[in-house]
Amino acid sequence: MIDWKNIDTVFLDMDGTLLDLHYDNYFWLTHLPKRFAEIKGLNDVQANKRLNDMFTRYHGSLNWYCLDFWADELDIDLMSLKYEVASRIAYRPNAKEFLIALNSRGYRAVLVTNAHQGSIDIKFKHTDLESLIHDVVCSHDYRKPKEDVSFWADFHRHKPFSHRSTLFIDDNESVLKSAQAAGIKHLVSIACPDSQKSARLDSEFPLMSDFNDVLPYD
Repeated sequence: MIDWKNIDTVFLDMDGTLLDLHYDNYFWLTHLPKRFAEIKGLNDVQANKRLNDMFTRYHGSLNWYCLDFWADELDIDLMSLKYEVASRIAYRPNAKEFLIALNSRGYRAVLVTNAHQGSIDIKFKHTDLESLIHDVVCSHDYRKPKEDVSFWADFHRHKPFSHRSTLFIDDNESVLKSAQAAGIKHLVSIACPDSQKSARLDSEFPLMSDFNDVLPYD
């Protein structure tokens, strides 16, 4: 699946790629509606309608990923609520072992994420992910999400990389299409970002279920 002899750098998404998307899905779709209803004195139907209307409006935008935006819009202490269910944060199958293998074989591992800094902080606090990567690139620093092709141009200008020798793994098909349009050659998608949901079978990109399937070889 991966032409390792022609790769020197690996870009990796965080949520749904290295880490199980179950934590994020559970927080946004189950825990937040419940706690939002309690805090605001709403019933479940009212809380879910208000949240779903906003989710639909901002999906795919940078605001969609911005915890400060949602905290202001909802007028709640969002980070405190995220920490309430932080025990659900976990690696995807053999993701940690994959990162260890990259490091031992001299590949450069870079986290490239749409996640807000607050989300990155909580993931780093509850895993050892930070110690296994060489750099973090956050789309909020460029004020545009990874879905925007110009994000990749801005990123490249700031931190140059070789499009031809970079592998990018992400669970978001729109992001992968954006990276492809920007010229990144090696692209892989994730079959099952959320361990509690069924794996998808179709993709425009090679699909990976377990990082053991793509471990670099000597």
